[in-house]
Amino acid sequence: MNDAILTTHNLTIGYKTSRKTVRCVASDISVSLLAGELVCLLGPNGAGKSTLLRSLAGMQPPIAGEVRLLGENIYKLAPQELAKRLSLVLTEKVDVGMLSAYTLVSLGRYPYTDWWGNLTPQDEAIVHWAIKSVGAVHLAPRQVSELSDGERQKIMIARALAQSPIVMLLDEPTAFLDLPRRVEIMQLLRQLARETNQAILLSTHDLDLALRLADKVWLLATNGILHIGAPEDLVLSGAFADTFKSEGVEFDIASGEFHLHIPYKGEVNVMGESIASVWTIRALKRAGFQVYQSKNDLQTSIEVISNSKQFLWKITNNHNIYTYNSLSEIIKFLNLL
Repeated sequence: MNDAILTTHNLTIGYKTSRKTVRCVASDISVSLLAGELVCLLGPNGAGKSTLLRSLAGMQPPIAGEVRLLGENIYKLAPQELAKRLSLVLTEKVDVGMLSAYTLVSLGRYPYTDWWGNLTPQDEAIVHWAIKSVGAVHLAPRQVSELSDGERQKIMIARALAQSPIVMLLDEPTAFLDLPRRVEIMQLLRQLARETNQAILLSTHDLDLALRLADKVWLLATNGILHIGAPEDLVLSGAFADTFKSEGVEFDIASGEFHLHIPYKGEVNVMGESIASVWTIRALKRAGFQVYQSKNDLQTSIEVISNSKQFLWKITNNHNIYTYNSLSEIIKFLNLL
């Protein structure tokens, strides 16, 4: 679990903007990916996450420094040898024509096959294992063009697994997926890191999922500084809030959520202990109200009444009592006060 597989030493990444001009994105990066570890690469748009991934994958030469895979310089490895050690899943959808899902996954064995691409029984077994590992056995006979985005992403991950790599790099693997599919893919990758003992690094904008599932976070700020640590360490150090700080948005260290700056509407006292009270408080905060739960001297208070059949909200304002059946009605009423 603690063996370093991929390491960088004083790595500086960037790209050429003209024949003589080079733009440096980040410098002095010295990091390690460990076996069995799921690492999430986070950062604002334009910080250089994709540039870092391409540099680690051997697709983009660094400005300075080096990347080593099992101790060997990744840029000196033959392409076929590199493909046996490292697999890559990109965001872009590639047109694979009329290929079946099974055939696409089997292409992951190309570093090991002969000139004609013939699969041995061992290759076939690995392809079947890869498809089963991502829970896609039922998708194998279908054409890739017929798959949903989530199903297609599973097949792309299976293809990467079929390469039998020791490192898997993924660029925004949950992009274009709905929330349930994003959760499913992230949990799948965490499970694969544990079961295969691979090092898995993925870039993502799913900050909440990364905080919940990543063993480690690489947090790339727009100033080129790469913060590294357990998700909770980066939250407590303030690096997380500082990196994503922008006008109108702030990270709440208490809840682990991002909040918009909303115009202040007033104060409300909420009474009740049910789950409906929790969502009542959320709705009121979203609308711009400061919420208390034990401040009985406020002008406006809301009692949440719930039973097995319905929810009711009783509002007391200046000794006048009003009853409503939905939170949308309450917000509308409070905005008129």
